[in-house]
Order: sequence, then structure tokens, then C-alpha cells
Amino acid sequence: MDQAKLNELIDREAIRDCLYRYCRGIDRGDEAALRSSYWPDATDQHGAYSGPVEGFIQMALGVFKTNPRNIHQVSNILIEFRGASDARVETYFNALQRGPGQDGVVRQFLLAGRYCDAFEKRGDEWRVARRTVVYDWVEEQTPPEGSDAERFGVRQPVGGFFPHDPVYALLKD
Repeated sequence: MDQAKLNELIDREAIRDCLYRYCRGIDRGDEAALRSSYWPDATDQHGAYSGPVEGFIQMALGVFKTNPRNIHQVSNILIEFRGASDARVETYFNALQRGPGQDGVVRQFLLAGRYCDAFEKRGDEWRVARRTVVYDWVEEQTPPEGSDAERFGVRQPVGGFFPHDPVYALLKD
């Protein structure tokens, strides 16, 4: 394998890692992981929000305070390089989101769509420079009744937020 092909494979893996860090950040309420997936001057068109990524991050930090339950899964990651430091990436996602709205009523949604991203490599690092979230499916669901303890029962531990989720103890080992 020549060096150019090897470098492309390394870049592809770095882009995938960035997408996975975004999922950890948004699902675990991990601000550092969330921030590490975007360049500070990035933009994000994300549902009702459209603008500088800092505004999206601040919106997410507000949501984290409501103790939501989120899970994002990504797949079908198609990466097209436009040069050594520029890539266009389409990533399919499925998300389950449950939490209180501004009116305090708990709602639950199943979402499916795609992250349409312009990635940039700066130095040795790939991050999102521009994101547009495209929604292909939305389904409001009836939130389950009872507490997490009642629903999960013996299925422990239950996922949580940074730094209390079990993954952070694992990372300290």
C-alpha cells in the first residue's frame, strides 16, 4: 500500500472518530467531547437553530440541565475528499430523545436523518467546519411511565451524564 492511500485511511478514521465524539458529547452531556467535534468558528444548521456553533453548544448545555435521555447512532458514513484538508461527509443518524420541553412536558421522539458536514483538517486534526442536519424521519412517541429505576430494574448500570456515566470510570482505568 502506498503512503497516500495509507494517509487517506488514517484521515477517514479520524473523521469517523470525530463523529463518534459528537455522539458521546451530545448523549452524555460531555461539553469537552461535544466541543472537540467542531472547529470553534464552525456553523451548524440544526433543527430550529442555525448559526455559529457556539450558539448550538450553549443551547445543548441548557438542554443537558433538564436531565434528558438521548441516544444517537451513526452509520453509512460516506467521505469524499476535496483535497488534503477538505472533505464532504454524509452520515446517517438515528436518535431517540426524551426530555422536558420549555413548557415542562416530557416528550419523546424518534428521529432519523443525516449530518451533511464540511470537514476541515487543521494541523493533524479533522473536525466539522459546517454542519447541516437533514431530517428524514420524525415520530413523536408516548414517553414510558415510571422512573428509570422502575423501567430498567436489574439492568444496571443505567447510562448517565458526564462524569458519572460508567464510560468515564473505564477511561480512567
